[in-house]
Amino acid sequence: MKVVKFGGSSLANGEQLQKVFNIVVSDPERKFVVVSAPGKRHEQDIKVTDLLIQCAENRLQGKEIQPVFDEIIGRYESIAEELSLGTEIIDDIRTNLQGLLNETGEDHDHFLDAVKASGEDNNAKLVARFFQSKGVEARYVNPRDAGLYVTDEAGSARVLPESYDNLYKLRELPGIIIFPGFFGYTKEGKVVTFARSGSDITGAILANGVKASLYENFTDVDAVFSVNPKIVKNPKEIRELTYREMRELSYAGFSVFHDEALIPAFKAGIPVNVKNTNNPSAPGTRIVSERSNSNGPVVGIASDKGFCSIYVSKFLMNREIGFGSKLLSIIEGFGLSYEHTPSGIDDISVILRDDQLDPYLEEEIIKKIKEELQPDDVKIEHGFSLIMIVGEGMRKNIGLTARAAKAFAKAGVNIEMINQGSSEVSLMFGVKEDDEKKAVQALYEEFFASVPV
Repeated sequence: MKVVKFGGSSLANGEQLQKVFNIVVSDPERKFVVVSAPGKRHEQDIKVTDLLIQCAENRLQGKEIQPVFDEIIGRYESIAEELSLGTEIIDDIRTNLQGLLNETGEDHDHFLDAVKASGEDNNAKLVARFFQSKGVEARYVNPRDAGLYVTDEAGSARVLPESYDNLYKLRELPGIIIFPGFFGYTKEGKVVTFARSGSDITGAILANGVKASLYENFTDVDAVFSVNPKIVKNPKEIRELTYREMRELSYAGFSVFHDEALIPAFKAGIPVNVKNTNNPSAPGTRIVSERSNSNGPVVGIASDKGFCSIYVSKFLMNREIGFGSKLLSIIEGFGLSYEHTPSGIDDISVILRDDQLDPYLEEEIIKKIKEELQPDDVKIEHGFSLIMIVGEGMRKNIGLTARAAKAFAKAGVNIEMINQGSSEVSLMFGVKEDDEKKAVQALYEEFFASVPV
């Protein structure tokens, strides 16, 4: 049995939904279909999820919701019309959404989650209706009925372990199961969503629960690329990579998956195949527990901007027990999360997301560090991009840092910081944001230009 997940672009209109149907019925092992809310039909379009968020926020703020409400219903309506599904399914969707919007109450976070989740939930009902109209035995299954229970953390739910045993029972149902992504239920019956791109998480959870042989994730690209195609033209595709490599790349800026999305599949040892709805015959990219390292030490390069550094230096810092711990405690005391902590014998930097700080908070942080740690110097610098090179083969390869540094020097890029994880699967470089694209292109030329496809 296979679990197949389709993203928003694969479900944006009737033409795309027809492709989805053809893909599913072409393989009898594709029993479980996880769906997202309808995505963009073109570059200037708006995703249904974004429209739902706008509608919910307007409702909470006492603003007019009818225009946005009508636009949301119109998106489903146009799909139903293209597929000749009649008006009954649209009436059901309209009634459902109107009922959700009438239940604002005091709990705004769960209200917002319930409205957001309706995008996937109602689309699953529509997809099931379409499959049935084609004479295929298919059924919509609600996550609550399936026993998909999650923690009560609005917008960032985590699956409860008992859910996996509950989901296994879905194997007994006849026909194709159409399952909405992005959300689950608390034990008290509240709808709670996963992090954004949470339909990928649902797919991995379902694959784990039903003990699938493969989790296929259909999107709008032929494969995972070795680097962002917006930075490097026609980059090489990655045919196979490990879960660990995919997680490192996702964390560092790859947009194919949320960095936590594949954990349930990884724990169950289920391979993942990323494929293209618009070109289903392409082999795509397989994500596995282990792979051969025959294609070079680096499998991918990821980058992300919007970081800052809290730099602290103090002579003989290495002799002062607990210095780093005290510094991180100060950061934690201000409610901040950090990404990396590259350090030297007399200095340490804490890398954070820039959007966590404001001028007042920066002053308070510097003041607190000076009071408690008495450093020789402390300053906060902005405008950094983090670039990550990732590959399981890196741990067995000598001279990677030297090759990267040489590539940067040749491109005229100054390295502001370097950090390598103990697993030796990734190597992080900090550069100024203005140098990000130039740095990524230089690394791609160094590690991929001479590697055979």
